Amino acid sequence: MSARVMSPVLVGRSAELGDLDEALAAAPGAVLVGGEAGLGKTRLIREFARAVEAPADGTPRGRLLVGGCLELGSDGLPFAPFTTVLRGLVRDIGIDGVAELLPRGDTRGLARLLPEFGEPESDTPSGEERARLFELVLTLLERLAERQPLVLVIEDAHWADRSTRDLLAFLIRNVIATPLLIVVTYRVDELHRTHPLRPLLAELGRSDKVRRVELARLSRSEVAELAARILGTEPQPQLVDKIHARSEGNPLFIEALLDSDGTLASEIPESLRDLLLAGVQRLPEETQDVLRDASGGGTRIEHALLAAVSGLDDATLTRVLRPAVAANVLVVDGDGYAFRHALIREALHDDLLPGEHTRLHTRYAQALENSPGLVPAGRLWIELSHHWNAAHDATWALVSSSRAAGDAHKALAYAESLGMLSRVLELWERVPDAAERIGADHTDVLEDAAIAADLAGEYEIGIKLATAALREVEESGGPNTRRAALLELRGRMRHEMARPGFVEDLREAVRCLPPEPTVIRARTLATLAQYVRLTTDTHEARSAAIESLEIARALGDVTAEADALITLFCVDIDYDEDEAVLTEADEVALRSGSHRVLLRLAVIKSHFLEGSGRHEEAIEVARRGMEQAKDFGVARTKGTFLGINLAEPLVSLGRWDEAFTVLDQSLEQDPAITIRTSLLVLLGEVAAARGDLATAEAWLDASMAVKDLTMEWLKTQDYFATLRLKARLRIAAGRYEEALEAVRPVIPTTGLPDDSRYTWPVMVLGATACAALGDQAVIDGAPALPQIEARAAGLKVLGPAQEAHRLTFLAEVSRARGVNDRVAWDAAAAAWDKLGQRYSLATTLTRAGEAAILDGDRDGAAVRLRRAANLAEQLQAGPLSSQIDDLCRRARLSRTVGPGTAPPSSGPPLGLTPRELEVLRLVADGQSNREIAEVLFISAKTASVHVSNILTKLDVASRGEAAATAHRLALFPTPRP
Repeated sequence: MSARVMSPVLVGRSAELGDLDEALAAAPGAVLVGGEAGLGKTRLIREFARAVEAPADGTPRGRLLVGGCLELGSDGLPFAPFTTVLRGLVRDIGIDGVAELLPRGDTRGLARLLPEFGEPESDTPSGEERARLFELVLTLLERLAERQPLVLVIEDAHWADRSTRDLLAFLIRNVIATPLLIVVTYRVDELHRTHPLRPLLAELGRSDKVRRVELARLSRSEVAELAARILGTEPQPQLVDKIHARSEGNPLFIEALLDSDGTLASEIPESLRDLLLAGVQRLPEETQDVLRDASGGGTRIEHALLAAVSGLDDATLTRVLRPAVAANVLVVDGDGYAFRHALIREALHDDLLPGEHTRLHTRYAQALENSPGLVPAGRLWIELSHHWNAAHDATWALVSSSRAAGDAHKALAYAESLGMLSRVLELWERVPDAAERIGADHTDVLEDAAIAADLAGEYEIGIKLATAALREVEESGGPNTRRAALLELRGRMRHEMARPGFVEDLREAVRCLPPEPTVIRARTLATLAQYVRLTTDTHEARSAAIESLEIARALGDVTAEADALITLFCVDIDYDEDEAVLTEADEVALRSGSHRVLLRLAVIKSHFLEGSGRHEEAIEVARRGMEQAKDFGVARTKGTFLGINLAEPLVSLGRWDEAFTVLDQSLEQDPAITIRTSLLVLLGEVAAARGDLATAEAWLDASMAVKDLTMEWLKTQDYFATLRLKARLRIAAGRYEEALEAVRPVIPTTGLPDDSRYTWPVMVLGATACAALGDQAVIDGAPALPQIEARAAGLKVLGPAQEAHRLTFLAEVSRARGVNDRVAWDAAAAAWDKLGQRYSLATTLTRAGEAAILDGDRDGAAVRLRRAANLAEQLQAGPLSSQIDDLCRRARLSRTVGPGTAPPSSGPPLGLTPRELEVLRLVADGQSNREIAEVLFISAKTASVHVSNILTKLDVASRGEAAATAHRLALFPTPRP
């Protein structure tokens, strides 16, 4: 018998190896390597590993960490490749070595992935703890990469469990400023239309830092080269033709077809299965029997487990398997074995007869029950669930699935926990004493599954599960407290899905509870207040928040008290009077020490400051909140929401390039539908201001799609903002009637939270459209301007930002009535100038300049227009620059400074670009290049380049001198208290 052979070198993959080399040189980033089964993805990674860790020149270029997804992953084995990576890292550098790479040297945050790291930080798994786990894994990898370039390889992602996919996506989205390359391999022929990996690949593929590499089949010349490498001599052309035709260029099949003596290994098989099994069938019968046993354990199996399942002692098992290793059917992998290719295992397993299949998996389950230590800690119950289910033993499959769900929940793998609980529900009717066996009734399992679905973000399934649990509670006359908890859970999930009925669920939850002050009543009232404030019933929201606050204080629950105070503040924000309430909430939140509450407060506080026109303070609070999120270990998950509140004041101040970076980073986190609109509108408005109307329209379309989903409950911040962007774009395109159509829904829609903050800008745009259309401006067949004025007359003016909008509105209304009032425009410009909103200042100065031209004040017009032009140039606001140029040309005014004309009051200080000014601001604050990179979401190398440019332009020798120059020239005034 001739042994099966494989090529000593990789053939036909030089381009792909080059792609991986380039990606490593350009790291951070990711490479997605796809290909059909057998095309050599694993071999490509092995060759790349050799080139990185053991190159010909003897100087390693980096380090590889490799973890593979297990086929069992579809049954719920969570984080399998990452557990493998961590276990290998512990073997390499020890637990203490890993601890040195983690914040405060605390490894407990990784304990849910690998028990060797100790006890988890908390006994109660939560979304926040899962976020910290993700952050910790990224921190570990980044710090390893700081020592030397690092490649993390996740193989066979087509088998990845949901938790692995989530963590993988998080890492790829968030890796910055360190030489970390993430390589993911997957089988393209496994990705059917509904495969869960498909949307992730599509999403990641849109990122600039992600490359796609698709392995192709070998050409005939490459088949000839591969055959020559295998045989050690040039093959006959006729042999090459046969192999190329039959293998279709698949390297695995070529190796299976060739024998070392230069002949075909067997008659040409009729099917792929026959081809894969041909090498197995040439082995001794006893070896084939053990390989069939091994096929039930996955692509890799421990020697001890295979010995237990086969019933052979160590020596006999080693002797029996030696021919399989020699024939390259199996490879030795640590203390176990792996099939040369997963397809071989699949073919063997699929070849089992039904009875053989059942008996094999029963033997696996019995072996594991007799000796749980045969599999790594954390895998026992999931493995048992898989094997008992494959053995068609409903009772023990149900019991082990229930236990596996608990293990997955503790490991923060909520999607896998949901999968196991779903299996329990599927098997329930087949196990008469199911409740006694697992210590929980059917309703308990439904409720646990609904909670797991909520934590996993599977809200559609969660709503159905909660509804089924509610039905059973009502039919059995269960306690009202349980019904209230389920109603609250379903209400929150309906809100996340932007589904109607979420407020009704929360109202019914409160009605279910007795009036006595209890923790659950305080929590349910707080949730009701938080969500009902999104409707027009602010009175109900305020009443619920007040009662929740009273109960929390009576019970001494500081966390509930802080939540209630924040919600009460949010019910109807007064940007003039409410700071005292916010200060009280701040104090209580600090006393609570709750990370969740502190981050929620940072979101609300930065929102308030931005609405008050205190943009610099809003930026500071948002950044401080992001630092808190970093300290809490959730910077790149929960901190994303604060990124939105950081971007908005950056946009207001005209720091658009910084805002773009923050917005892009936030969008990459795939934010919830309930907050995504804010990002899309900000991106659209800046794109429009810079003249990129096509991109702005794309952002509008995405925002409109979200709005259509949320029409049942109108969130002012989303609904009015989307209509504002639509009106702005229609005005930019000269389609003023359509702009009024966008304004129309805002006129009758009153009473929503924060109405005046989000309505004033829309009314300004409505007046602008009326000014352009004159008597033709109509809404619903009636003159538009009186309708718009009536809506504005009913608005409050809360804070200086709303006052600036009101003044702009009055000036625009005068223009619509045929009077271009320079005094009104100057008043509006002065209000925007005081707030530091450069774009609004530039637009109102342009209108004031136009009014001055009409008044015959050419010098006054020149001063206003030159300043506006300078601002527009700084902002790269092309359309506004063109408008100013047109005015100057028609009025025969020069945009340059002339005799007797004041110089522009705003210009790029010392020749620095806006980005260099931001870097200098951080240098003046004492930040290092790495800290600057983290704040601005750039690489440390890019930050270093900016600092070098700044030193050159300032003609200084050090960062200290640059900071001193900034302070001496007062380039960055301290925000007012």
